Amino acid sequence: MYGARTLRHTQKYCSKEYPVDPSTSGSLSNDAGEVTRNCRCDESRIPIAGYAATRCRIRSMNNITSALEAALRPVLPGFVGLTGLTRLSGGASQETWSLDAECGAGIVPLILRRTPGGAPRAAGETSTSVPLETEAIAIEASRAAGVAAPRVRYVLKESDGIGEGYVMDRLPGETIARKILRDKEFDAVRPDLARQCGETLARIHAVELTAALRQVLPVTDGPTQLRRYRDTYDVYDYPHPVFEMAFKWLEPRMSGARRQTLVHGDFRHGNLLISPKGVEAALDWELVHIGDPLEDIGWICTNSWRFGIQEKVVGGFGDLADLLAGYEAAGGGHVTEEEARTWIVYGSLKWGVMCMSMYQGFVRDRSVERAAIGRRASENEIDLVNLIIRGKI
Repeated sequence: MYGARTLRHTQKYCSKEYPVDPSTSGSLSNDAGEVTRNCRCDESRIPIAGYAATRCRIRSMNNITSALEAALRPVLPGFVGLTGLTRLSGGASQETWSLDAECGAGIVPLILRRTPGGAPRAAGETSTSVPLETEAIAIEASRAAGVAAPRVRYVLKESDGIGEGYVMDRLPGETIARKILRDKEFDAVRPDLARQCGETLARIHAVELTAALRQVLPVTDGPTQLRRYRDTYDVYDYPHPVFEMAFKWLEPRMSGARRQTLVHGDFRHGNLLISPKGVEAALDWELVHIGDPLEDIGWICTNSWRFGIQEKVVGGFGDLADLLAGYEAAGGGHVTEEEARTWIVYGSLKWGVMCMSMYQGFVRDRSVERAAIGRRASENEIDLVNLIIRGKI
């Protein structure tokens, strides 16, 4: 009567098969933490983890949809309802959901950015991430100053019951480096991207640091960052002579910043939304802070973000001269190649230490992904030798 779906008891329970009513809810957990359902033989509870997981996922999506509809109704004029809620694969540290809002004037494409499972973001002593609410504040301040960024429509409240996060506009474009660097549809715009990135950075660095921003954003200058990664490196007690050389080389060069500005903190492939028309938006502001603006310039030029096209210093698609020309033309000020080189060295060292952290994670959980990234620390040693000894950007 419930169709062909059956569940078989394993030898742990019994060998009989029983039909299962797919509409039945009320699954419970056994002592092992498995999601279970009463067996029709009434002798035990049987684990149905896969089936129950599907039902839990559906319930979770229904909860998110209902909560978002209640939250967005007063925000979006003519709001009718939400459709197409879909979890996207992108986002290493946060959940990203795509959804559409049906309004009187038409469909409004949206993105929900949320902490995993809606749980509070863990902020350890070494964490440099800001809360999602702070991200939203920084994005809106930047957008108001003319920075290409998605409009934030709503910041989740505790009373919404679906965790921390915010809803923003879903803009057209691509974030995958392989497509941006190699697909034909980007051929025409690729030569302009370095200059456009420079212009975007100049606008970010020109955002007024209001009292409201200063209240929520950390101030992290060059020496502070270098000290932080030095401490992390020392904890591992795994000497890398080239990293030691880089720390010594950077110490006097990062000691003084000409100015402090808003810094995106992670301006590179994956966080840049690019279409055949150009740079559409800067995404993922979780590392936003107040600091030395040269940090953003050096990070997008770090060799790891060139994805194998080393001769194109800016993200594998452009030249440093174009990036700096766009930056100066948009009001960011004059930056020399030598100043940029200092922060590219820092970017390579930083990523090298982060790779070491990935290896330490692999030691704990045997994650293949962490191991694959951890082994790349040696690539940064090569980059640092080229940058510091050979002077090659």
